[in-house]
This record gives sequence, C-alpha cells and structure tokens, in this order.
Amino acid sequence: HVTVVPLVADGRVLGTVSLAHDLSFVGRRVDAIRGLLLAAFGVLAVVASIFTLLVTRLSWRSWNRELRSMLLGASGRPEFAPLLRDVQDLVRQLNEEVREEPGTAWDPARLRDALHRHLQGERVIIVANREPYIHHRTESGAIEVRHPASGLVTALEPVMRACSGVWVAHGSGSADRETADPEGRLRVPPGEESYTLRRVWLSQAQEQGYYYGFSNEGLWPLCHVAHTRPIFRSADWDHYRAVNEAFAQAVAEEAGQDDPVVLVQDYHFALLPRLIRRRLPRATVLTFWHIPWPNAERVAICPWKAELLDGLLGSSILGFHTQLHCNNFLESVDRYLEARIDREAFAVHCEGRSTLVRPYPISIEWPNHWASEAPPVAEARRAVFAELGLPPAARLGVGVDRLDYTKGIEERLLAVERLFERHPDLLGGFVFVQLAAPSRSAFDDYRALDTRVTAIAERVNARFRRGHWCPIVLRRSHHEPLDVFRYYRAADLCYVSSLHDGMNLVAKEFVSARDDERGVLLL
Repeated sequence: HVTVVPLVADGRVLGTVSLAHDLSFVGRRVDAIRGLLLAAFGVLAVVASIFTLLVTRLSWRSWNRELRSMLLGASGRPEFAPLLRDVQDLVRQLNEEVREEPGTAWDPARLRDALHRHLQGERVIIVANREPYIHHRTESGAIEVRHPASGLVTALEPVMRACSGVWVAHGSGSADRETADPEGRLRVPPGEESYTLRRVWLSQAQEQGYYYGFSNEGLWPLCHVAHTRPIFRSADWDHYRAVNEAFAQAVAEEAGQDDPVVLVQDYHFALLPRLIRRRLPRATVLTFWHIPWPNAERVAICPWKAELLDGLLGSSILGFHTQLHCNNFLESVDRYLEARIDREAFAVHCEGRSTLVRPYPISIEWPNHWASEAPPVAEARRAVFAELGLPPAARLGVGVDRLDYTKGIEERLLAVERLFERHPDLLGGFVFVQLAAPSRSAFDDYRALDTRVTAIAERVNARFRRGHWCPIVLRRSHHEPLDVFRYYRAADLCYVSSLHDGMNLVAKEFVSARDDERGVLLL
C-alpha cells in the first residue's frame, strides 16, 4: 500500500513524499476475527439446539403425564378440557359404530334405534308435495288407492312405515277429502296404519301458481339443464309463498313439541325451512333437494334467487344428491347472499345459525317389499310375454318413466330405431316396452312431448312391423308398482337415458327386482 504525503512550509507545498506500508497484517487480523465469530455462532447454535431438545422432551413427558391422568379421571389443567371433550366424542362415536355393526344391513328395527339415539325420538314429520297414497274415485263411483309414480315416495315411504310420525302433503286425489277426517288426517298404509298422513288443501289457483307455475314452469327447467326455457311470473311467486306458509302452519300444528325433527322435501318448499325456523326455533330441520342444483350463473335467471337461498338456509342440514350440487349451492350463496361460508366444513353461517351442506346419494328400500310381492321371475316373464305375444326366445327391453322432457324418452326410442337399422336380424325377436306415466299434461311442453313420443313410436312401428309384431310398445298410463316390477323381472334389459337427473331410482329398482341376478341395466 503506498501513501503520498505533501510537504508544506509557510502555506506553500514544497513537494511530496511517497511512503510504502505493508498492511497484510490487517487482512490477517480480519480473517482471524471472522473465524472466531463463526465458531462462536456455531457453539451458540449447538447449545440452543440441545436446550430446545431438552425442553421439548420435558414438555412432551409433562403433556403425556397430564393427558393420561386426565383420561383416567384425575383433574387436569383447564387448557386440556377441549381436547378431553374431543377424545370423549371420538370414543362415543367408535362405540356407536361398533354397536351399529356397519357390516349388517339396515332394517326397520335398526332405523328406529338410530333415530331414537341420534334424534331423541321416533316421531318425525315429512313435508312433501306428493302424498304416498292417493284416493281416487273411478268412473264407476268406487274409491281406489293409487301409489304415485314418484322416486321421492319410493325412497321415503319405507322410512315412515318403520319410524311412524306424520307425512304432510298436498291432498290432490279426487276422493282425498272423503277419506280424511275434518283436519285432513288419516292413518296409512291401508291395513297397516303405521303412520299419519296429513293432507293440506289448496285452491285451484294456488295449485296452478305454486305447483304448475313457479315449481314446474320455473324451478324444474331452471335446475334441469334440458334446453327448456324457465318461466317466472310474479303471480306464481305469490302463490308459492302463500302455500309454503300454509305448509309451515300445518307442520307447527302437527309438531306437538317445540323441537320436532322435520324432513323438508324438494324444490316445492324452498321457503319452508326458514318459515319453520321462525315458528319453531328449536326444531331440527333436515332439507333434501331431490333435483340438480345448477351453477350460480343459471341460478341468476330466477328473480327471487335470494329469497330461495335464504329460505333453504333455515335448515339444520341441507342435502343434495352429489358433491357437485353442493358446490354449486355454496357458489350461489357466495354470489347472491351476505353470508359467511366455511368451505372446509361445507357450512354456511347466516343470521346467527349454521347450515351444513352435504351430499346424500338417495337409495331405496332393501329388501324391496314390492319385489317380495311380485311373482317369481319365470312366472312374470311368461305372463308378460303372453300379453305382448312374444315367443319365449325373444328379447325384451323396458323403460319406466314419467312422461317428462328430462327423461330422454325421445332419444331412447330413436336408439331403438337405430338398433333395427344396424341389426335387421333382430326384427321380430326384440321388443321395447316404454311404460310412460302421464305427467303435467296441463303444460304445452308436456303435451308437445307426448305428441312427439307418440309420433316416433308410430313411425318406427310402421317402418319395421312384421305381421302382429311391432318393435315398440308405448303404454301411456299409470302403472302400479306391482305391475312395474313384473316388467322389471320379465325384461332382458332396462334402459335409463335421462338427459339430466337428480338420482334416478328406476336403475336401483331394476337391480332390486332381479333376485335371479340376470338382466342388463343400460345407463
């Protein structure tokens, strides 16, 4: 290192002197200091690690000691109390699962026991638009009992037979008033009388606006993405609100206590959970939406979307068929309501209460009591083949649906036509029977569907008919469950071709009907 020093005298610079210095010793000292610092930090890190390890081990031993003493019944520190409650809940849950024997089938006795233990009672209230038994006056003047073509009734009626309670429904049969008491009550099923049916009477204007209008011209096509335009009218909405209020009042009258268990069913009663909650704040309200729930953009079509969402959030638990429908519902709430959504727990917190949103793929009664009453497979096949004039070696396909545009009946019959185009060797050897229960015939869309389905069947039959044999048998009438099960048992295949559905129970009924484990379910 060289330093230049000026020589100054009397304020004048006389010259400069260059001084050479060896500063290498400074670098050596810096390196030495750096090494000492690194060594000191290393020692400090080791000491800190050892100290942390010792503290952790001591704390772990203390934590385990406290936990053991607490679980054995000794009093522990208060901060352990929440953990103790969680452990106790887990133990109770495991004990219940062991007691319920999950490997065994559900039966009425097990269902009653579960209801008693988990819901503190056996009496429940089901609210549905459709009643499980309809009293109809025939042309001869006699009164007959009809079983509606309804997946909802198929799924829930066995629960009521097992657990008693009350089924609240719209009394729609022509002889319903004559067979009920002045309050609209009667015991069902006929001859068994295991639960109460409470009928709610509606005026023609209410039925037109609430059921045919808002529910089935508005909500049904809104939720089923089947290319039918939803129609919403203010007058229909007014009737929908009024009918939901009427059913809420009926539930309050049937409850008999301030904390009943109420099962609200389907899109006819989106406002009902909140209305029940206002009348019976302590009620357990379990709502199930039996049709798809669309995405939030499609929900926006409905002018009263916020009211519908708020009504459903009066539920303790809100059920849908699939996780996708749950996701769509939460997205709709997030977009159109002021509410806090817990996406981890799948819950919505609104107005100081929480609603759990869960998927529940709906099922059917097993063993199916209709299957047990139907004739054996061989006998059913002989009888149905004789009715249709088919030789024993022929093949039989069956479709069972309400005559609804969501069921894909037109596409199904066109598929039968295509079958014979590609396999003419099947002509005379295969018949497809479509059991189509008339539905909502007051609507133009449904009447047009009936006309189109009839036209397709007639055209295909005219094209491929061979003598007395025709490829499609279209039966547009109500069929009782026993008759439907005869066709299930006689068929070689059952064809389910819904364009969009909630949970189609025909598929499950067909499987349950085949105790011979034969036949093909085509989805």
